[in-house]
Amino acid sequence: MLNPHLKNYTILLASGSPRRQQFFKDMHLDFEVRLKEVDEIYPEHLKASEITDFLAKLKADAFQDELAPNDILVTSDTIVWHNGKALGKPKDYDDAFRILRALSDSTHEVYTSVCFRHNGKTDIINEVTKVTFAHLSDEAIAYYLDNFKPYDKAGAYGIQEWIGIIGISKIEGSYSNVVGLPVQKVYEYFTTFGKNS
Repeated sequence: MLNPHLKNYTILLASGSPRRQQFFKDMHLDFEVRLKEVDEIYPEHLKASEITDFLAKLKADAFQDELAPNDILVTSDTIVWHNGKALGKPKDYDDAFRILRALSDSTHEVYTSVCFRHNGKTDIINEVTKVTFAHLSDEAIAYYLDNFKPYDKAGAYGIQEWIGIIGISKIEGSYSNVVGLPVQKVYEYFTTFGKNS
């Protein structure tokens, strides 16, 4: 449904995440994947969505002077925010175990920011979702890590996977945001972009 509005543009998704790529397919968007390595380092004083806004823009900046006039570059970043700290992707098994144990029996926020860049203009949208885990036993955490190896996921879990199905007792806000992309807001942005550009 969006493609007629965007037929004169090339959408570039700068994400290696299969989940984000699938969301773009599910929105029936024509897009290309274009990747660049970026050191995801941010100033320590930033908090919550300030971090994801900064990193999404940083990823877009890596494409400076490489975009054609009809390109729409899309970059994004997701973090889990728990007890005043950002939880990114786990470094290893022990780190993932520690993260999941901390998330057990508590509520955290998932922040995702999406940066759109077109013709030198930058727009950033973000979304927050509250997620509550019930008690996760050490056995359940070990089983999940052994079988799903969630080392590419912020907060060391995928809500769509086993741990989310058996462990999450409550979610407030966008489900797709926790997976890695606030799809409704992205779709809305493209709808507006297509009609006003």
